[in-house]
Amino acid sequence: MAKYAKYLLPILLALGVVFFFSRNHLNSTTKTLSTSDFLTKLETGQVMTVEIQGTQVTGELRTPVGKEGAKRYQTHWVDDQGSLIAEIKEAREATKGSPETTFEFDVKQRTFSEGVVSSALITVVMFALFIGFWVFIMRQAQSGGTQAMSFGRSRAKRITDASQRVTFEDVAGVNEAKQELMEIVDFLKNPKKYSSLGARIPKGVLLLGPPGSGKTLLARAVAGEAGVPFFHISGSDFVEMFVGVGASRVRDLFEQAKAHKPCIIFIDEIDAVGRQRFAGFGGGHDEREQTLNQLLVEMDGFDPNGGVILIAATNRPDVLDPALLRPGRFDRRVVVDNADVSGRRAILEVHSKGKPIDEDVSLEVLARRTPGFSGADLANMLNEAALMAAREDRHRITMYDLESAIDRVIAGPERKSRLISEKEKVIIAHHEVGHALLAELLPDADPLHKVSILPRGQALGYTLSLPLEDKYLTTRTELMDDITVLLGGRAAEELFFNEVTTGAQNDLSRATAIARAMIVEYGMSEQIGPRVLGKRNNQVFLGRDIMEDRDYSEETAQHIDKEVQRIVDECHSRALSILRKHAEESKEIARVLLEKESLTSEEVQAILYRNEHKDEIITMPVSA
Repeated sequence: MAKYAKYLLPILLALGVVFFFSRNHLNSTTKTLSTSDFLTKLETGQVMTVEIQGTQVTGELRTPVGKEGAKRYQTHWVDDQGSLIAEIKEAREATKGSPETTFEFDVKQRTFSEGVVSSALITVVMFALFIGFWVFIMRQAQSGGTQAMSFGRSRAKRITDASQRVTFEDVAGVNEAKQELMEIVDFLKNPKKYSSLGARIPKGVLLLGPPGSGKTLLARAVAGEAGVPFFHISGSDFVEMFVGVGASRVRDLFEQAKAHKPCIIFIDEIDAVGRQRFAGFGGGHDEREQTLNQLLVEMDGFDPNGGVILIAATNRPDVLDPALLRPGRFDRRVVVDNADVSGRRAILEVHSKGKPIDEDVSLEVLARRTPGFSGADLANMLNEAALMAAREDRHRITMYDLESAIDRVIAGPERKSRLISEKEKVIIAHHEVGHALLAELLPDADPLHKVSILPRGQALGYTLSLPLEDKYLTTRTELMDDITVLLGGRAAEELFFNEVTTGAQNDLSRATAIARAMIVEYGMSEQIGPRVLGKRNNQVFLGRDIMEDRDYSEETAQHIDKEVQRIVDECHSRALSILRKHAEESKEIARVLLEKESLTSEEVQAILYRNEHKDEIITMPVSA
């Protein structure tokens, strides 16, 4: 019986709601009549039943022909009941001769005590329902942090040994960041080693890096290695629609941490709560700003919290409040960047554990072919390759699966259902060959890896060029070659079809952006000189939007436009000249590409250098 007790209160509440609405519905269908109207309807035979209770008279009216159901009425009779009964009898005698108005009265009399009992019963039931509802709300309010009226409780999750354990061995490609965090873990395990030298452990560590670089994974590794309580929470979990909730949750979080110190708190995506204050929206009493103020006080306020280390992660350090970044709060900033070639190989080794990899797979080659990939991209690539192998009923992941997965991550999934006419396929093939040929021939452009006319994502075809090694600096010659490769598709359309299409829109946009950056950001124009033109201000409320403050004259703006046009025209002429010289090879490569739909760099080279030596590479003087 006890196990059904929890259902009793909801059932009573449901019955109360049904009773309330049914009673209201009954009252809404009852017509109130004056005494004169009641007598008129009584004399004309419109009253069907009469029920007398003290001075209150209720009953049903006779329904007109063609309508269903009876309509109830209510009225008051201030005289004694005898006079009312006399009126009823008189009306009965008066309507005996008229068949249309003949009616029979169902006269009932209820005593006063019956009415009192029924009213008292209704009052008791409603009072009991009210008490039950109040008890239900109070129990919900006291039953935990996720229930009603407990908004101020922290939503941090404490990671225990029973959860999935991640160690530093599971993290690869970010050795410097690992070293910084391993020092934090070592301090928690051997505090005397540092305190004997007067060293103080940093109160806060801020992990900075692009999305997918492994910041959260590093924090999970710290939790697995530290052997101390580890609290995890997201920055968005602090902020609610109710004023003061975020600050209350911050206080509750640090109270829990102090009760379990030494311990570690990890706040993921701290930019959700740590954005710069007084930025122009919401005023100084914004809920988010109150939460940030409380966080600043807890990290380094009047009340010290030794033994509590705060680790936070963000990919937007530019929007964080300066008070949050000062020494004494986030003492260390650890950059978790995308891995280089050796780091990508180590990441691939970690994520390939437990997967049946074929013998022909070379992780070294895959690492070289994935520049700019984050750890999340590499993990996604291996997962896509495994899905592709399973889709084709293979028991091992092959190099073909991994190559296809790279294309899928870069350009999106294949869209084989997109129907393209033969005429458009020919144009797309020559367009992509224009890119591929220039990428192969220009000495300072990224080498060609693959060219395809299979639609992927939003692209009708694509040319994939990958650098031989990671680059951190780009020369002016390399930028000019990049613009020339981008304009190769438009040049091929002009050369072979004497017409242009809309397919080069993205190429033109990127080429123009590079040319403008060369002038106004990199100072690579001989005419304008080594200057940076225009101040770019990041607005913290606009997220990714960047506004430019022009600090140059209209005359300088005209010079910028002329220089951008000159660079684009020069690269366009250069692309036309190279393609015109290799027109026959371009046509042959396009013909083979239409047959096979995809070509590797080796296949393109076999056609291009069939009748000449590969060392005969076209070079032209480049000026900017």
